[in-house]
Amino acid sequence: MDFATIFGLIIALGAIVGSFIMEGGKVSTIFLLSPMIIVLGGTFGATIITTSMSTVAKVPAYLKLAFSNSKYYFHDTIDEIVYLAEKARKDGILGLESSLDDIEDPFFIKAVQLVIDGTELTVLRDILETEIINISERHKKGIFFFHKAGGFSPTMGILGTVLGLIQTLGNTDDAAKMAHAIAAAFIATLWGVGLANIFLLPISDKLKMRHEEEVAHLELITEGLIALQSGENPRSIRERLLSFMSPKNRVMAVS
Repeated sequence: MDFATIFGLIIALGAIVGSFIMEGGKVSTIFLLSPMIIVLGGTFGATIITTSMSTVAKVPAYLKLAFSNSKYYFHDTIDEIVYLAEKARKDGILGLESSLDDIEDPFFIKAVQLVIDGTELTVLRDILETEIINISERHKKGIFFFHKAGGFSPTMGILGTVLGLIQTLGNTDDAAKMAHAIAAAFIATLWGVGLANIFLLPISDKLKMRHEEEVAHLELITEGLIALQSGENPRSIRERLLSFMSPKNRVMAVS
């Protein structure tokens, strides 16, 4: 689990709800069914219009990704590529075939297989870069979904508030009841703004961060396998790939 995502949600919700309670508010007053239906249903309904059902079906997977830890260890990948370069020097390119079973990343396996097949450097780069572009396009669908939902949510909150005020002002004669009903109408705005800024937009940004991590990892693999195919010295390959890491983390890859 990604504790940054969970911890951030706890802090945000704790600060808002805690302050509300400190001022004498009751949490039960926030959970009104009608405003929740308007905001949640309206937001996701409008968002679905902008995308496809295949993307909607992947929403649980996107959420799982946002709440999961990063699975990319750049120093391990560098070590693996350098090992393959050393093996290629010793046993030849065809000798890399015995190492395919030890690789888990599908993109990495595909890149090594292309090298084994003797793919020309320009063709190798084109194939791998095209694969990265296609992966990026798939990622952007999830990022776009939550970003659009974060844009619709506050508007749906305002819509719910307006509907509540219309209902209240048109049917309530008692001033005390009217004040209570007006306060209840603004619950929809609370849900709309809160849902967007505490959950939807942060999840969109988290997915964007995960996307950037994966693309950087794929680019590292691409550069490493192209260098291997070019016959570069394993030491030179390591130095080239270390540029993908921060200076602090480079020490881990060298040690």
